[in-house]
Amino acid sequence: MKRRQALRYLQTGALAAATMAIAARTSQAQTNNSLIIRWFGHTCFLFSGGDRKILVNPFRPIGCTAGYRTPTADADLVLVSSLLLDEGNLDGLPEDQKLLFEPGAYRLGNLQFQGIKTDHDDRGGRQFGSNIVWGWMQAGIKILHLGGAAAPINFDQQILMGRPDVLLLPVGGGPKAYDPQEAVAAMELLSPKIVIPTHYRTQAADTTTCEIQPLDDFLALVSGKNIRRVGSDTISLTPSDLPDNGTDIVVLSYQF
Repeated sequence: MKRRQALRYLQTGALAAATMAIAARTSQAQTNNSLIIRWFGHTCFLFSGGDRKILVNPFRPIGCTAGYRTPTADADLVLVSSLLLDEGNLDGLPEDQKLLFEPGAYRLGNLQFQGIKTDHDDRGGRQFGSNIVWGWMQAGIKILHLGGAAAPINFDQQILMGRPDVLLLPVGGGPKAYDPQEAVAAMELLSPKIVIPTHYRTQAADTTTCEIQPLDDFLALVSGKNIRRVGSDTISLTPSDLPDNGTDIVVLSYQF
């Protein structure tokens, strides 16, 4: 099936059913190994564990992502928060790539995914449309990737999101994501065990077009928490690595 045909098929399934099978069964339990999280810049991450690789939000290097390399990774499934170029560039994906971009509940082997619709701006979605928050359990760790969330989380959305172990949280502001203060409010509401900040200004930004703020603006607001700076774009976690109390902030380093 061609990728464009697959997009239409998956979109129809998301509207017609709460759960759908989009691949064959996996033979290995997802708790059998660690979860490896690799950052490709901006809101793009690869999650490897439980014999599966999940890529979230591949982008085109432009604007705030101009200095990053184009994300390239083999993945069993690609999750997209929006079809904007900084969160859903599909050009480099294989023609038969499995892809989800609509809200709903899905299944890939023994992995279950929940896509939750939120606004991509503070104007009720009238400027940038919808953002899809993705939540799933992999390698025994509950992941919640907020994508480009920009509006406060309402009660129904919070119920679907639950309490994540690892929260991928946009913190840099601009017209289509949380600013540092809004990010702190979302973090306090969801009470995750680990936060990995996303969507902030780095040396990759085109200084003439990028409107987002640097990471330090967010870190200044959470200075009382345990902030762990990882000198790598990759971290490996098991359930036993999660803090028993409070929230740790984990900062990955892009390898320019």
